[in-house]
Amino acid sequence: MDRIYLDHAATTPIHPLVAEKIAETMSYTFGNPSSIHSFGRESRKVLDESRTILANSLNALFSEIVFTSGGTEADNLAIIGAARANKHKGKHIITTNIEHHAVLHTCQFLEKEGFEVTYLAPNQDGLISVETVKNQIRSDTILVSIMYGNNEVGVIQPIQEIGELLSSHQAVFHTDAVQAYGTILLDVKKLNVDLLSVSAHKINGPKGIGFLYIKSGTKLNPSSFGGEQELKRRAGTESVPLIAGFAKASAIAMESIEEKQNEYKKIKNTFIKTLKSEQVDFIVNGSSESSLPHIVNISFPRTDVEAMLVNLDMAGISASSGSACTAGSIEPSHVLVAMYGSNSERTRNSIRFSFGLGNELDQVVEAARETARIVHRLQN
Repeated sequence: MDRIYLDHAATTPIHPLVAEKIAETMSYTFGNPSSIHSFGRESRKVLDESRTILANSLNALFSEIVFTSGGTEADNLAIIGAARANKHKGKHIITTNIEHHAVLHTCQFLEKEGFEVTYLAPNQDGLISVETVKNQIRSDTILVSIMYGNNEVGVIQPIQEIGELLSSHQAVFHTDAVQAYGTILLDVKKLNVDLLSVSAHKINGPKGIGFLYIKSGTKLNPSSFGGEQELKRRAGTESVPLIAGFAKASAIAMESIEEKQNEYKKIKNTFIKTLKSEQVDFIVNGSSESSLPHIVNISFPRTDVEAMLVNLDMAGISASSGSACTAGSIEPSHVLVAMYGSNSERTRNSIRFSFGLGNELDQVVEAARETARIVHRLQN
């Protein structure tokens, strides 16, 4: 069987047109965009055009997009920058215990600086309710960071409703939209967010580039010092080829966003239906009503995540878990532990399948059937 890549939530293959755009820019537009001569102006033109495309994808302003090295840096800049800029108003931060580690570890770092962090727990569907957020808001809360769509189980949080709740409060509202951007249409004005993180390599763009949307007027301390690039928020010469590639990937994603949603939903449903037709014993983790179309996280009772991943890989199927493999040992997914408890079997037998560019329906059916054979063998 040919290799089948079902791990698009981890990273995506670069789109051929994006690779072409990067190569073209790297070859012919090499000037420093801060230089005033013609070579610099050519690079500045590419930079400005790319920023415009990416701002329009969110219904944001040109001046509200700050380029970063990816989603992790965007999260760090948002959380540390907002916390330090607003600490005179209070030192209370609210986040959830199902965030990406780029958010969780950053909040833990701030706790060492004297900030107090409240970690909200989800229900068993993986959802954080607006009421839960409301109950934890205090007069000294300065920052709320809740991800848009979970990278492990795909659950979409009620970001717009939380944004409305916070619109009359001093707290800065940040959402990590790395997993949702390019698959779900996002409008920062409707969402009422102040900060939003994005990464290019999740949308068939290059690795090493992302951006942070910063709503005009939002106070944010810079994370690096040097030149005055990126509105003095992020020093350093911009990577024009990667930014051009990012803009191209975004433009392609936005052109076909509804079509992709329908395609991924169909692929996901077909994968699940095939497992059912093969009489596999399984449970889908997380809400099925509020979920990203390209991610499904499945618990296979009486199996082991490590054995499953090894067998899938040997069969040519690339999938993953939310677990961290360290020196041959498996640490349970912090997301599944938060949803089901540390003693739940689901934390040790769940696999994430995620779909994207290059996945065809017949290929996914083949992968589901092979998965079924592996599960039957392990369960027996």
